[in-house]
Amino acid sequence: MMRVFFLVNLNPRNNPERHNSFVEIAIKYSLLIISRRKNEQQFKEIVTKGLEIYIVGDNDFYSQREQLRKLNLPLTLSSLKSLEPFCKVHCTLKKVNKTGLGSSAALITSLVSALFVHFEIVSNKINEITNNDRKLIHNIAQFCHCLAQGKVGSGFDVSAAVWGSHIYKRFSPNILENVMDQNVDISILNNIVDPASSKWDNQVTSFSLPHGFKLILADIDAGSHTPSMVGKVLKWRKENSDQANTLWDTLTSHNTTVSNNLRELTKNHEQDEELYLNAIKICESVKASEWALLAEQNPNNNNVTLFSSTFNTFQKIRELLREMSELSRVPIEPPKQTKLLDACNEIPGLIMAGVPGAGGYDAIFCIGLGNTFSSQIEKLWNSWEEMSVGPLLSRESSKGYMIEQINNIPGLSECLNL
Repeated sequence: MMRVFFLVNLNPRNNPERHNSFVEIAIKYSLLIISRRKNEQQFKEIVTKGLEIYIVGDNDFYSQREQLRKLNLPLTLSSLKSLEPFCKVHCTLKKVNKTGLGSSAALITSLVSALFVHFEIVSNKINEITNNDRKLIHNIAQFCHCLAQGKVGSGFDVSAAVWGSHIYKRFSPNILENVMDQNVDISILNNIVDPASSKWDNQVTSFSLPHGFKLILADIDAGSHTPSMVGKVLKWRKENSDQANTLWDTLTSHNTTVSNNLRELTKNHEQDEELYLNAIKICESVKASEWALLAEQNPNNNNVTLFSSTFNTFQKIRELLREMSELSRVPIEPPKQTKLLDACNEIPGLIMAGVPGAGGYDAIFCIGLGNTFSSQIEKLWNSWEEMSVGPLLSRESSKGYMIEQINNIPGLSECLNL
């Protein structure tokens, strides 16, 4: 009887000015599923005490240009490091300039996992997160994120929030398509998100950048609306299936080559560290377009060949993304981004430069060898005049969803007034 009462009343108050569908959906459906997995009396006791939920976003999720401008600070890494953690954005979320790092997916994944940890549906021990815990959080977060966006997307951003860096193969869309409804039967949804469900066919293969590789990101002062961009690409693919599938297959082949190269480089470093480090020393002070010649000059060091192959293959990937941009009329790699990325490729040691995620105007990434390329990249960005390009502090991580001690996160206790 009490469960029916809670289920009926799990609806947000109608306040358009404070409406946030991502938060509302994550809380509503998390609690509904928790109510099916928790002892009814225990669920009632926790809920009747009330829930205080604090949501804070890392500075890198949102453009800090205005903060730096008010402080008369240049748009540099050192300036960003000087800002207090979890800066206020001084505007509504609808008006805030995002940096394209998947903030909505990270928010939903964090919120869902926090609720499931609080109700002890998944482990609340720092070092006891099981694979089933991750799968459950992933499946529920995917549903909530898709429902909030209004469509079943690729899911890579939620997957990255759960597992960290990895090679991703998406789940079949029909797993969630039939439950994409605000009035979905919770019993059915609870069964679908269960880790034991054989329907989930997503694949997660652990992955991290090879030793000596460094990822840096940039915020471009022009955001993109990801759902509308993705929707237009999917519409084009559906209407031009033969053409799109041919392009998709070629793109997949090149992506596989890049991932295989990087995994082989990691293996090479483990087997012969001296030879590997010598390859980095050979290439880090030379433009990647000249690495093929270096590979010919160093036939006994396969790492140099792999560096060159990775650069050239990623250039082909960018060509295909530009072709997709033209065919779908969606700015996946817009001309202004192309010009900036080409300039980045002229920096010695840089092996890849591209647009992350769904593409667009809001961000770019660069991956390079050694320790010197990043400072040269930052100088290039600072001097770039066609667009405002600002570095971000985020770095590659293979950790994903994890439980932290509050005191280990700088600035978090202050945000919570603890």
